[in-house]
Amino acid sequence: MAAEPRHRVAEVLRRIITTTVAAELPAEALQAAATRLQEVADALEASGSRRQARAVPDPFGPAPEYFLTSPVIGLANPLAPPVQVESDGDGLRGTAWFDLPYEGPPGCVHGGVIAMLFDEVLGMANIAAGTPGMTGTLTVRYHKPTPLRAPLTVDARCHGRRGRKIVTTGTIHHGSVLTAEAEGIFVEVRPERFLDHLAAAAGPDAVGDLRARAGWSDQAPTADGTAGEQRGEQHRAERRRGGDRSAE
Repeated sequence: MAAEPRHRVAEVLRRIITTTVAAELPAEALQAAATRLQEVADALEASGSRRQARAVPDPFGPAPEYFLTSPVIGLANPLAPPVQVESDGDGLRGTAWFDLPYEGPPGCVHGGVIAMLFDEVLGMANIAAGTPGMTGTLTVRYHKPTPLRAPLTVDARCHGRRGRKIVTTGTIHHGSVLTAEAEGIFVEVRPERFLDHLAAAAGPDAVGDLRARAGWSDQAPTADGTAGEQRGEQHRAERRRGGDRSAE
């Protein structure tokens, strides 16, 4: 099946970014490319009159589609590597491969990029577990240099909550070597506050759809977070009914 046009554009732009950052190029080639790219940029800007509505993360759908414009996993974002992920109940697993634009120390992934990856995948693990929240704190421990241009494995687990606080951890491995790990404390966002932000970004139709799917129309959260736990259990039950036994 052919890729979405926006995904194709993002894929081509990744090649351009990598070549521009890493390759030895003659000035003539760069000047010619700049002229052509300027024309392309002008044409695209002229075709789009306003910002597109942001897609709403669907906790019942595939994890790679949570954030299609994410700078970490977004197939439609040329800044994303992108990291490949899949949910497995109370968390997710994934693979990553960082090219030269993400370099920090020579031959290594930039530490800030690693922190951004953890912030994204830990948050996604919360969505997969049915307990979404906003990052409160993120602690990253760098055990070994994380190599560029090498296959990496990523794992993120949601461990539960204390009141409105959600505890989530993650790791990055190169083969059997642990290169970095993180712990995040996330804070459950009250549904009405989240829906206010969603309405501004994605419109009222998206709000109505999410209310229906999350059950927020008739269940308000409680101070001890029990409503969030109930939504998480409902979410996992829904995944089991859909055949995802890893949600158990």
